Amino acid sequence: MLSAKRLFQEILDHDESFALFCSIAAGGETQGGWENARIAALAPDSERDLVPKIARHGADEDKHGRIFHALLKRRGLDPVPVPPETDYTMLLEKNGIGLAHDRLRRDEPLTVHDIVTYLAHSRVTEQRASEQMRLLRGLFADHPDIGRAVQQIAHDEDNHLAYCHEELLRLARAGHGRAIQRALRACALAEIRVHRDVSLAVMTRMGRILGWSRPRAALLAVGIHAAYAYERLVGRRRMERLRMPERRNALGGPARPAPEPA
Repeated sequence: MLSAKRLFQEILDHDESFALFCSIAAGGETQGGWENARIAALAPDSERDLVPKIARHGADEDKHGRIFHALLKRRGLDPVPVPPETDYTMLLEKNGIGLAHDRLRRDEPLTVHDIVTYLAHSRVTEQRASEQMRLLRGLFADHPDIGRAVQQIAHDEDNHLAYCHEELLRLARAGHGRAIQRALRACALAEIRVHRDVSLAVMTRMGRILGWSRPRAALLAVGIHAAYAYERLVGRRRMERLRMPERRNALGGPARPAPEPA
């Protein structure tokens, strides 16, 4: 029987697939850390109170990258090159989602509109990250090798999502509501498409490494396409809605250290 736990367990148990999994995850987190650091450095004066939270967001992402690299090191493995078709962060940028890297490399202050774009992009992608880490936490919270790392990252991703909700609601009250809704819709539509394409690419790579049969690979591909169809019609709305989170000021305090085992 095909289940999420069995699928992930196969990936974790095999050195080559584990190295690919951690390298893809680390690359995305490290890139997110750089983006947030640049946004914090370029934030407009009107959003100076947001800067420590943006910086904290970036520091968390950097920490997650280090955690995934440490998990590799603990297994005696080296990071592997990330195939371009599996690079979620860069594919989002190519689809025009978020702030372009060439914009962030210039030493020009961002505008409030840029901050709306950044937060809308983050709200959508952190929804995905929070859900994925919640799944892994449910499956592997007690795992001797990755359990504590999964719990730490899941906690941080929930904080990031709460922060995005709270700050976007603040900006909506300041008169940016329509711009926020347009940005959220565009981000959600692009993200679910990129997530489908990346999922198919990752599963194809994993299937080759782990020797999955054609019927099994085909079944997984059907599942990915079905999930995309659902999200395209209905599921994306969860990424477009805003609500005041239970965790208020989620990024206003000190960061939690990385777990010892990682």
